[in-house]
Amino acid sequence: MSVNTSKEASFLERQFKLSVHKTNVKTEVIAGITTFMTMAYILIVNPLILSDAGMDFGAVFTATALSAAIATFMMAFLANLPFALAPGMGLNAFFAYTVVIGMGYSWEFALTAVLFEGIIFIGMSFFNVREAIINSIPMNLKHSVSVGIGLFIAFIGLANAGVVVSGGGTIIGLGEITAPAPILALIGIIVTGFLLAKGIKGALLLGIVITTIIGIPMGVTTLPEQLKFISMPPSLSPIFFKFDFSQIFSLDMLIVLFSFLFVDIFDTVGTLVGVSSKADMLDKEGRVPNVKQALLSDAVGTTIGACLGTSTVTTFVESAAGVSEGGRTGLTALTTAGMFVLALLFSPLFIMIPGAATAPALVIVGLFMMSPIKKIELDDVTEAIPAFLTIIMMPFAYSIAEGIVFGMVSYVLINALTGKWKKISPVMLILAILFVLKFII
Repeated sequence: MSVNTSKEASFLERQFKLSVHKTNVKTEVIAGITTFMTMAYILIVNPLILSDAGMDFGAVFTATALSAAIATFMMAFLANLPFALAPGMGLNAFFAYTVVIGMGYSWEFALTAVLFEGIIFIGMSFFNVREAIINSIPMNLKHSVSVGIGLFIAFIGLANAGVVVSGGGTIIGLGEITAPAPILALIGIIVTGFLLAKGIKGALLLGIVITTIIGIPMGVTTLPEQLKFISMPPSLSPIFFKFDFSQIFSLDMLIVLFSFLFVDIFDTVGTLVGVSSKADMLDKEGRVPNVKQALLSDAVGTTIGACLGTSTVTTFVESAAGVSEGGRTGLTALTTAGMFVLALLFSPLFIMIPGAATAPALVIVGLFMMSPIKKIELDDVTEAIPAFLTIIMMPFAYSIAEGIVFGMVSYVLINALTGKWKKISPVMLILAILFVLKFII
């Protein structure tokens, strides 16, 4: 090993405490690339959704990659956790289809709401509000969040590949299973499963690459024109710092801001808790390590993302893919952030990866996320029912946040009615009341 290589390894060890977390550089880098590959779709999907709101597609692509890179860099160095961040799905749809198209406001108005959301979250991080919410969740619910996320992320993968679809006389059903994309996804599951069974390092990442290659002759993987893999990123100028402060005191702004706040809080809380539970990173009291720094990274990411011109930045559930590959420190996040920077120059290369190629990894990760179910106390119905509702409502409601809501409200109600008030923390009680009011109002 050269002197420079030794120095680099020493720096990474000091910065990320690799030996303390029983990991190494190779494992962390593979985990980071795997996380990126499973969430690279956001580079195209986010611009597609926000362009429906009138925003420039190319500029949003650049904003998406930059905001994801900056927020994930912060997660790496501030929190030393293996979580990646990017503009969140669901929040971008609310931005475009509810606020802009539905309510008739400009995208500049919606972007202003995202800016205020980020600023409020920064304040909440310093005053430990979101940290208190995470710490108030009972251990059984924390484990159930991990299981629910497992079902949710597997469902996302199957839906992205067209294996399962909505409509056709049923709420959800089997897609056109003989079509190229679903077939490719099923092939990918077998390939990835084989690699895992053989104990091959980086099986999830290798599975994505092999499935993408198999998809070329099947017509699912689309090669870039003239095999041009390098391109300069589009300019941010059409959307950079484009805010509308003329209606910041309106009732609609308050409603929009509250909606952004609610969904982002519990999506982030759910992801941090669920993935940490799966990775056995929770301490004896069920707390996420460095959670304050993690939440601050999320908050600053949202604020910077709004300035760049994109919707709410949040911690991605696909981080579970990297954790499943052994990622345990901020070096995983640093690698993912670096991949987002590279994506700015090599966008055609990453765009060619189809949803059917990443679906197998998400399905397998869903399986891995199920393991904490063994830790849930199922013999006590006051614990089992809230845990079960948390698990099933995430995929059924297509929302991590709503799964947590059902779990927490049912936990408070069942334990209150059975006289087990000591199990209910003041924070849990307040949150349950607010959740009920949200549905009523």
